[in-house]
Amino acid sequence: MKSKKYNNIKLGIRIFKGITSFILIVGFVYFHFSLVLENFLRHYISNGYLLFLAFILLTGFTGILLFFPINFYRDYYLEHKYDLSNQTFGKWIFENFKGLVISLIIGIPILLIFYYMLNKFGEFWWLPFAFILFIISVVAARLIPVVILPLFYKITPFDNEELKIRITRIAEDSGIKVENIFKFNMSKNTRKANAAFTGLGKSKRILLGDTLLDNYSNDEIETVIAHELGHYKRKHIIKNIIIGTTASFGTLFLIAYLYSISLNWFGFVKLQEVAALPILPIWAMLIGLIETPLTNILSRKFEYEADEYAIAITNKPSAFITTLNKLTDQNLADIQPHPLVEWFFYSHPSITKRVSAIRKYMIECGIKEDDISLEEI
Repeated sequence: MKSKKYNNIKLGIRIFKGITSFILIVGFVYFHFSLVLENFLRHYISNGYLLFLAFILLTGFTGILLFFPINFYRDYYLEHKYDLSNQTFGKWIFENFKGLVISLIIGIPILLIFYYMLNKFGEFWWLPFAFILFIISVVAARLIPVVILPLFYKITPFDNEELKIRITRIAEDSGIKVENIFKFNMSKNTRKANAAFTGLGKSKRILLGDTLLDNYSNDEIETVIAHELGHYKRKHIIKNIIIGTTASFGTLFLIAYLYSISLNWFGFVKLQEVAALPILPIWAMLIGLIETPLTNILSRKFEYEADEYAIAITNKPSAFITTLNKLTDQNLADIQPHPLVEWFFYSHPSITKRVSAIRKYMIECGIKEDDISLEEI
């Protein structure tokens, strides 16, 4: 099956990159290449913070160059091979360059804050840094929809008046005030379709890709929006922030503790040694192996809840099931991945499980598939 092969290739690349990255970082520290690089940079840079930045940027860009061939294969060649991309090579390079620049603009101050905390608080660096990351996450949640996304997509007001009336009605019925519904030119990059509920406070908004709006009926789009409203109604965004913040504190504590006790394994003494810092992502990757499936279990639970909400508020289960099947086909999603793969890697349930859960919910609530409002002509 085409979708199965596509997803297996991407999964294989993901696993390969993870394992290779881990081995390279361990080898970089264990064989003292990191120490050689630090000593080399010290010949030219005396300031500790500039030395730290130079070390991080040099190793980071080296990683980008090393993995460029496989990233090109995964994100450009493979997407074109399976007829999913609208990008030329030049546009693909430009979009990635924009992403890199924005990552540097945001990431460099965070890196400097981290290194300051490490120097200022020693073994307890993780605690103030976790508070800083929480503040940054809240600010980012408010700014990303209005500042970052417009740098990548043209975002315009949603102009389907009939759907606006429907959405306003179902939102009011559920006590949700919806003012910001936008569409974005997803088709500039891909033929896939998607929608999202993003932002906090006044910046919260529903975003609908033009690839969705151009290929789905009003009934189908209504169920998609109802699903996104379900995430807000069930307070998934707030829950994710709370859970993510708690996990961030716990993760940083574990990383800091394991970093401290493992320094001498690699021949280091001080926490602040720049050459020792790659030990941090080693532990972060190992902890991520435990956290990833747990996070995905929670994410899939939220998706089921949003699905139930969409059906309950629209009473259009067949339209929603049709939409999910069309999205699965359009995005070349794996209809029935291996249970272990789904458990570990998938943030959304497979279409097979989602439809099964929807039908079970319909039986429990006494909803018949015939209870569908057909698209008005």
